[in-house]
Amino acid sequence: MRTIIGIIDAISEWTGRIGSWFGVALVGVVTYEVMMRYLFNAPSLWAYEVSVMLGASLYILAFAYTHLHQAHVRVDMIYAHLPPRGKAIIDVLGDIFLFSPFIILLVLNAWDWMWYAWETGERMPITGWYPPAGPLRTIVMLGLALFALQGMAQLVRDFYLLIRNKAL
Repeated sequence: MRTIIGIIDAISEWTGRIGSWFGVALVGVVTYEVMMRYLFNAPSLWAYEVSVMLGASLYILAFAYTHLHQAHVRVDMIYAHLPPRGKAIIDVLGDIFLFSPFIILLVLNAWDWMWYAWETGERMPITGWYPPAGPLRTIVMLGLALFALQGMAQLVRDFYLLIRNKAL
């Protein structure tokens, strides 16, 4: 079990680090667009959609990484003062009744959304560039699936803490 959780953690760490490079590319694209638009009066046709794709990829690939490092926003007026087992109880209940149903629906809908884009050759209609929607939709689906896996790994850790009274 530790090996599987270790693999999931490594994948989440890896995708988070890769996703951070989308941020660097995003800054480059936006900087290029601003310079071309305001210095040379020559805006590009593609920069807006590329920045949307890079930003979406950055966020979606960071979900599992952020969950791994327990950096998602929490309302922790009570949670922060609980012992580890108390936190684990809240986390298990939250994972079972809130996170799991929601992420399952998101992954299933993202799968259908991705599949439709590839099957129909759908294009993004925001600008006149019309890039294919399939690659971005695939990243969204994979990012959500990785987030779900990381959530399951955290759920196993929390169950282990409840049962054994020590961290996995």
